[in-house]
Amino acid sequence: MTSSAILPHPMNPIADLPVDADLAQALLSSMAEYGEQLHGRRLWLACSGGRDSLALAALCVQLYRQGKLPFLPQLLHVNHGLQADSDTWAMHVAHWAAVQQIPCRILRAQVNGHDEQAARQARYDVMRAQLNQDDVLLLAHHADDQAETVLMRLIQGAGVNGLSGMQPWRIQTQGTQRMALWRPWLTVKRSNISNYAQRLKLPYIDDPTNDAGDNVRSGLRLDIMPVLATYNSNVIDNIARSAQLLRDAQLIINAQAAEDLQQIEVASLQLSSAQRVLNIDKLQALPIYRQRQLLHHWLGQDEPLPPAKQLVDDVFMLSQREDPDHQTALFWQARKQSYTICRYRQQLYRLSRDWLTWLELPLTKQIQPLSNFVVADADSAAAQPVSVTLRSDDNFIWQVQMMPDALVELLDSDQGDERFEITFAPLGRQQRVQTALASRPQAGKKLYQTLGVPVWLRESLVVVSAVSVQQDKEWPLLLVSPFESWILGTSRSLIDTIDNTGVLDSAIRSNVIRNSLSINNAF
Repeated sequence: MTSSAILPHPMNPIADLPVDADLAQALLSSMAEYGEQLHGRRLWLACSGGRDSLALAALCVQLYRQGKLPFLPQLLHVNHGLQADSDTWAMHVAHWAAVQQIPCRILRAQVNGHDEQAARQARYDVMRAQLNQDDVLLLAHHADDQAETVLMRLIQGAGVNGLSGMQPWRIQTQGTQRMALWRPWLTVKRSNISNYAQRLKLPYIDDPTNDAGDNVRSGLRLDIMPVLATYNSNVIDNIARSAQLLRDAQLIINAQAAEDLQQIEVASLQLSSAQRVLNIDKLQALPIYRQRQLLHHWLGQDEPLPPAKQLVDDVFMLSQREDPDHQTALFWQARKQSYTICRYRQQLYRLSRDWLTWLELPLTKQIQPLSNFVVADADSAAAQPVSVTLRSDDNFIWQVQMMPDALVELLDSDQGDERFEITFAPLGRQQRVQTALASRPQAGKKLYQTLGVPVWLRESLVVVSAVSVQQDKEWPLLLVSPFESWILGTSRSLIDTIDNTGVLDSAIRSNVIRNSLSINNAF
C-alpha cells in the first residue's frame, strides 16, 4: 500500500549518514541540562511520521549508533483513523523503524470530536496509558511551533505564563499518573529540520491537513508569519528568545507567589487540594499587584491550567469587601475538579466539590466502652493512639484519636462497680454547650459565631462525652470539628476530680493528615 502524502524516498538505514551539527548540538545541550531528570527513566518519542518527528528519531538513531547518545527512545505512533491513509501511515512508520532498528509501537486512538484539539487530547491520552510512572515523552516541537504558540496566546490575551510558550521540560499529571514532556528542539528552526530531512532523504509523511488553513495555528503559519518576516527576518528566533525571557520572568513571579503563600495561607485549615485557606488581613497587607498574582497562584496550584483573569478579578473583589455580608460564592469548573470560592470573616476559602459533598454525609452516634481505649503499655512513650472513625468515604477519613496516656487519670476513677463509656454524638442544632472560655451555654447560630465555624462545617460538629453507666450521668468533654477541638466548660468538675496534673488538657490537639486526605483529631 502507498500514499501520495509519503515522500517517495527509499527506505534505507541512516545511522552512518552525516549528522547535522546544529540539530545534534541542540539535542545534546538539552540532554546535558536535564540529565539529572533523565537519569534512570525510560524514554519514548512521539512519532507521527511527519518531517519533524521522523527527523528527531533519525538523529537519535545516528547519535546513539555513534555512542554520543546514551539511550535509544522507543517510538510511539498514534493512529487516529481520521485520514483515509491512516493505516498506511502507521505501517510506514513501523517499517521505517524496523529498518533503522529502533523499537516502535503503534497505538490506536478514538477521537471524541473533529478539531485538532480533540485529536491532540486523544494522542496524549493513549500515549499516557502506554507510559509507566515518570517515563519521558520526547517531542519534536521547534522554534517555529514556539513562535506560533506565543502569537496564538498573545491574541487570546494570555499573561506572562502563557506568553512563555511551550516549556522544554514539563511534568504532566493526570490523576495519579505522572510523565515528563521533553522538547529539546525549541531553539531549532523548521528550515534547519527541513534541510536535514532532505539531505538524509527521509521518507516522511507530508500530511496535507497541516497547511489547510482551517485553524488558528495554520492561519498564523501561512498568512501572518511570512508578513512578519518581511519586517524582521529573525522573527522566529526573536519570538523564541522572548518566550525564554518570559519563562525566566515567570519563574521569578512563581517564586515570589510561593513565598507570599507561605506567609498568608492558614496552615491549620489546609487539607491538600480539598480546602485551601488564605488570611485576608495578611493578603491585604501586600501591594495590589502581588495580591492579584498570589490569588492567581493560590487558585491554580492544584490544576494543570491557570484560572481565567475574570475569576482572579472576582476573587480579588471578594477579598476586598468590607461589608459584613459574605454569602457570595464563586464557582470554578477547572480541569481536574470543580471548586467553590467563598469568604468567612477574614478568611478566603477554596473548597472542592468532593470535599463539600463529604461534609454533607450524616454523622451517627457511637458508644465505646472505656476499656476499648486501654492498652498494655499505656504508660509507655511508645503507646499509640486508638482511633475512632466518625465519618469516611473513598476520599476522606475523619477520626478521633484517644491517647491512652491521657486517659490514665480517668481510668483511676473507674473503681469497684463504676463503669464509664465514651460517646461520640453529632451536636444538635438546639443543643446547648458551654466551652471553657464561654460565660454560659450556647446553641445554634450564637454558638457557631462564638466558635467561628463556617456554614459548611456546621453539620460536622461532634460532642465527645464520658458517661457513667451506673449513675446514668454524662460529662461532655470535648466539642470537635474536622479542624479544631474545644474543651467544654461543663466537664470541668469531672476533669478537676480525675486530672489534677493537667494531662487531659495538654493532650487535646488537632492534626490533619494531608497526604491521604484524612482528618484526625486527637486528645
